[in-house]
Amino acid sequence: MFLQRQQKFWKWIALFLSSTFLQFLFQIPIISLAQSPNTSSNSCSSITSPLTPEEQIYARAAWKYFVNNYQPNTGLTNSAGGYPSGTLWDIGNYLMALNAARWMNLIEQPEFDSRLNKFLTNIGNLKLFENALPNKVYNAATGEMTDYGNKPLERGIGWSALDIGRILAAFHVIRTCHPQYQDWLQGIVNKWQVSRSLKDDQLYGAMVLPDGKTLLVQEGRLGYEEYAVRGYELWGFKAPKALELEPFQLVDIYGVKIPVDTRDYQTTNANNYVVSESYILDGIEFGLEGSLKADAANVLEVQKRRFEATGQLTSVSEDNIDQPPYFIYNTVYSNGVPWAAITDENKPFPQFRSVSTKAAFGWRYLYPDNAYAQKIFDAVKDLREPGGGGFYAGLYEETKLPNKALTGNTNGLIMEILYYKARGNKPLIGSAGVSFAGIPSGNSAPTPPQPETKTPIQNPIPVAVTPVESKPPAANTVSVKPIPPVGNLQSSFRLSKPLTVIQKRYAQAAWNYFQANTQSATGLVSDRSDVKGSTLWGLGDYLTALNAAQALDIISVKEFDQRTRKLLGALAQMPLFAGELPSRGYDPRTLQPVDYTGNTVPDGTGWSALDVGRVLAALYNLKTYHPEYTNAVDKIVLDWSYLRVVREGILSSANVIKDQNGRSLPRITPETRLGYEEYAARAFQLWGFDTDKSAVGGEYKTTTVEGVEIPIERIRRDSKLKVNRYTVSDPFLLYALEFGLEPKMRSLFTPIFQAQAERYRRTGTFTASATTSIENPPYIVHSSIIAQDQPWAALGNDGKLLPQGRIVSTAAAFAYYALLPENSYTQELIKAATDLYNPLLGFYEGFSEKTGKMVLGFTSSTNSIILQSFLYTATKQQPLIRANTAMNSPWWQAIAQNNSDRGLPSTVNQKARLVTNTSGTYWISE
Repeated sequence: MFLQRQQKFWKWIALFLSSTFLQFLFQIPIISLAQSPNTSSNSCSSITSPLTPEEQIYARAAWKYFVNNYQPNTGLTNSAGGYPSGTLWDIGNYLMALNAARWMNLIEQPEFDSRLNKFLTNIGNLKLFENALPNKVYNAATGEMTDYGNKPLERGIGWSALDIGRILAAFHVIRTCHPQYQDWLQGIVNKWQVSRSLKDDQLYGAMVLPDGKTLLVQEGRLGYEEYAVRGYELWGFKAPKALELEPFQLVDIYGVKIPVDTRDYQTTNANNYVVSESYILDGIEFGLEGSLKADAANVLEVQKRRFEATGQLTSVSEDNIDQPPYFIYNTVYSNGVPWAAITDENKPFPQFRSVSTKAAFGWRYLYPDNAYAQKIFDAVKDLREPGGGGFYAGLYEETKLPNKALTGNTNGLIMEILYYKARGNKPLIGSAGVSFAGIPSGNSAPTPPQPETKTPIQNPIPVAVTPVESKPPAANTVSVKPIPPVGNLQSSFRLSKPLTVIQKRYAQAAWNYFQANTQSATGLVSDRSDVKGSTLWGLGDYLTALNAAQALDIISVKEFDQRTRKLLGALAQMPLFAGELPSRGYDPRTLQPVDYTGNTVPDGTGWSALDVGRVLAALYNLKTYHPEYTNAVDKIVLDWSYLRVVREGILSSANVIKDQNGRSLPRITPETRLGYEEYAARAFQLWGFDTDKSAVGGEYKTTTVEGVEIPIERIRRDSKLKVNRYTVSDPFLLYALEFGLEPKMRSLFTPIFQAQAERYRRTGTFTASATTSIENPPYIVHSSIIAQDQPWAALGNDGKLLPQGRIVSTAAAFAYYALLPENSYTQELIKAATDLYNPLLGFYEGFSEKTGKMVLGFTSSTNSIILQSFLYTATKQQPLIRANTAMNSPWWQAIAQNNSDRGLPSTVNQKARLVTNTSGTYWISE
């Protein structure tokens, strides 16, 4: 009896272990190679170009990532090393890696079947968002729906149409290479309501709003959108509009035309990044058909040209990183900015730009004969985790250290790429059954005609003074009409000493700030590259840079004219504060007044006499060198009222305060900022105003720094107002470049420079004390010669001291060298500053005195002064603003009529003149 019971027990055990019983009990299809048809003819197993021994090392290392990050309870793998979270995109990565591992003989068929059975069982049983489609992310260990922080959410957070397209492509590879799983895969796809992710012939994702409602949002930008929709097509779902290239335009970067989706972050709240991965995926999976062939080649070529221009190896794509914010889109171009490194919220992190391992592998095997592709591959091919955990994500450009993030994306793509190579560079899927722009499904054709080349997307991210969180673009964007043509424009500027090749390259880089930050509809340029808003000072910088760029032959006379007429058109159209003078800041897209944080203030926030002075100097210079613009310039400045900005020889500014009832009350206060007041006063004098009490002269309070007497404020009896008591180089450098150094200004300028040179001699610390903008709080840094009675103090705009905040200013370094080229300190200083630039975005603000690291930030002020410095050098150190003796212009005619309703000068004798004597060449007033 016992023996019979024992025999029955083992029979039940055998039955329990049988495939038939498991299928009956759990309704789980158990599939193995034995159930499959003969696979000897399966092209997936055709390895025509076996991996070399080195490539086998690469493949084993990449596959080890998936071994280490496998979740046995679900059959899924982690998206990132050691972190049990999995997106649908990365689930697709694992399937592609699993298939590649089988055919490259890294695993045998039983292991493949075991893994895939577990995977398909659980993927088919995953809870779906609204019972329709897979959630964007799951806990890889439990299969629960989660948010991106891996927090379980019963409802989920929505679906991604792009991720669905990715996994549908992976499903197709599995059913093609392993047809015994075809019915099972078809059953999973049938269970999903794929059609819910299609609308208006486009791809639509789903997200959950704060009120709990589900919102469908169009997904995909040029590159990924077309790739994802091909995955849909493989399963019979069509989205023809998503396959179209439009809307796009071609952006010229280093002379290479790159296609960019025009639906950018500023207009759609979605990034339009151009990266390597979408082109690499299309190449290794579908083949580069139609226009993709040229576009992919250009995306690689432009990265090569960046390397040739900067010496920085470039291989950009989106990647996890091993520190906050943990994921960065390293791009060729995004949202108007070349080489942007951003988060999903379009926040810039250029310090984390990196050489992408997966992109370098992709380009190397897509273009095996390309020398640059080989070069970037050589830089990352050994970038493996020492313990055998897979390939790291890349190398940081700035530090040259590894980005030690381990991901399924990097290692899965490397597996795919190596399998593509082993197949003899034959695409894993091919073009049959899918469509390309301009090419019907399943066919190949010559590259379609390229659309007409359009003006590159301009960066609509300007600045006032302090960066704030990005806001949606204003609805009332305007288009400014340029002033009418002024005739056959000729430059009257003659260079005495042409720039060297190297100097011209630097000047071109400085000009590229303005190229990158022009708002094409209005012609305005942002003060800085990271916040919306343009000040009148910044527009003076732009106009000055325009003049220098044309004189230095950086831009053509035609481009100079087009930009100048557009800018003058905008100045003529800007609303004036209280109908008197331009407001302190404007939104460069709408010309609406804004405050210093970018908020629209319909009535304006007052005016700055300093800013008005800056733009008056630039306008005077424009009509001096290009008299064709005289009538247009004079018409603009004659529309302004000067009754309250110049009073009894003093410059005053207007601010708006709020009373207890919420009323806006303008308050007029004298300007007292050292150096800036003197600069603006000289600019007003060019137009005949009496500003003697604000102009350089009188008595100055000084204090001793490094053994020299440094001015800290003007001793005045007309006002007790004190604002921002700090001494910096900026206004004195600008004054010297434009007006020259008359004896009184020289007495201020010389000790300011000498103190900085002496500090360097004494301590070895490079010192170029100026005001700079940075991308992080406190956003503005005043690296002073003296502030708040402390030598070499750095402080923010709020007056708080920044003990470790001092910055060596790039602009000050260039300007001091231009003014004092024979000085040994300026010669050392310029060597430290010349490489602080991005060839396409301009010169950075400087570098930290403490760490020597480059300070991230781009401004019109820095790049304008650099251009002026080169022009000053090329004119044999002559002041850049020269005398304009024409007295028959509309401005002087209005003064002669003695019309005081706008506060114009009362006599034509209040002018400035240029003199030359033993002290140098400089301006004096009469």
